[in-house]
Amino acid sequence: MSRKKTAVVGGGITGLSTAYFLSEAVKEGRLDRDVTVYEASDRIGGSIATEYTDGFVVERGPDSFLTRKMSMYTLAEALGMKEELVTNRSGAYIYHQKQMHPIPQGAIMGIPTQWSPFLKTKLFRPAGKVRAAMDLILPRGSAEEDESVGSFFRRRLGSEVVDNMIDPLLSGVYAGSLDKLSLGATFPQFVEVEKKHRSLILGMKKSRKKEAAAPVYIGPDQRQANMFLTFRRGLSSFVEQLAAALPEGTVETGRRMTGLQHADGRYQLHFSDGTMEEADEVLLTTRHHQAAELFDDGLLETLASAPSTTVATVALGYEARDVELGLDGTGFLVPKQEGYDITACTWTHQKWEHTAPPGKALLRAYVGRPDQEGIVEKTDEEIASVVRQDLKEIMGIDAAPLFVHVTRWRQGMPQYEVNHLKRLGEVRQKLAASYPGVHLLGASYNGIGLPDCVSQAEKAVLQIIEQAES
Repeated sequence: MSRKKTAVVGGGITGLSTAYFLSEAVKEGRLDRDVTVYEASDRIGGSIATEYTDGFVVERGPDSFLTRKMSMYTLAEALGMKEELVTNRSGAYIYHQKQMHPIPQGAIMGIPTQWSPFLKTKLFRPAGKVRAAMDLILPRGSAEEDESVGSFFRRRLGSEVVDNMIDPLLSGVYAGSLDKLSLGATFPQFVEVEKKHRSLILGMKKSRKKEAAAPVYIGPDQRQANMFLTFRRGLSSFVEQLAAALPEGTVETGRRMTGLQHADGRYQLHFSDGTMEEADEVLLTTRHHQAAELFDDGLLETLASAPSTTVATVALGYEARDVELGLDGTGFLVPKQEGYDITACTWTHQKWEHTAPPGKALLRAYVGRPDQEGIVEKTDEEIASVVRQDLKEIMGIDAAPLFVHVTRWRQGMPQYEVNHLKRLGEVRQKLAASYPGVHLLGASYNGIGLPDCVSQAEKAVLQIIEQAES
């Protein structure tokens, strides 16, 4: 028999990580097979896209990853990129009632763990603070059924804390409606905290102490990393290094897959150019709606109907003298009730020192809220004009930028709505029965962060190795 072949569909972070782990297993003698990555576009990296403009390092997609989720850090270390890691400066604000309010010290995803900063903040009225403090005495909720993130936090901390702090914080991660997002699929740790400690506030205080016991150190001076990490030359440098670590010829770009058929114990992969390839295993790392289009029997129909939000980012370069912030922080979030089009703005040159040349400033604004995505369909000039007007009103910036980069991510943010994990489990059961050896992994399924995608890739490869060794 000829060697088995594993096809990886999609050349984003999930697909490339999957190919890397598979290739390493082949090198170690744990697997014996050929691996090919098929990427529809002419570039690799998926949502990761770094642009270099006159000394600026501009991220068009994600700009970093969570330090506490170690899979990305571990992979960077394996690729010899540990010395390239840099960490963020901290200190973000929330723009509320025409003022910048620092996020209270000790707040974890908006949950207060230190009373003094929480009581002093003007983000909430006294009644809102009292309502949040009721978390200390409220009983546990029922953990039997999934509920929305919004419902959970409103039940524990009240609507004012949710609307003014938690919603803008978490919406920045998922770009979705908290009242539709699944708690179990997005923040299962909070389910466990309530189950174990009853009170979110008390539970997160204990969890914070536990996390502090295992810090991550980076750089020649072994500096302790903050919440986020990225690479000095941008996230695309990581993608390039990851691709370079693969055997030559592993990645094929410009190969858009249009169909998948099961025949004679193998899979036929059909492509838009009329060609066909065969494989024994197929790992689909594309978004769920793209994966669903490959099946003509409606197997993934349940997942295909799951929504994704469309957002846009606007990067603006300035002379530093034109952006006198007067604030020592990394940017601000804008609650939807404030009435602006931008949802957040990162003072990128302050958050990441490597992103702007001396004497320059880099801002990155975000637009596109759930059910208010029309702005993303405007022209680049119109979007830039709206963003500049908001920044003028909020920050007083009137100078013309040196450059503007508008990036749209259509259907770019998968929404894990209530009971997402239940639906996903049912689909995977059907997939295993009808298409054994076909796997779904990536941002649409079990976590949208970069470390989540790497972890899914590693888990899938371990399962393949276990099956091969059994």
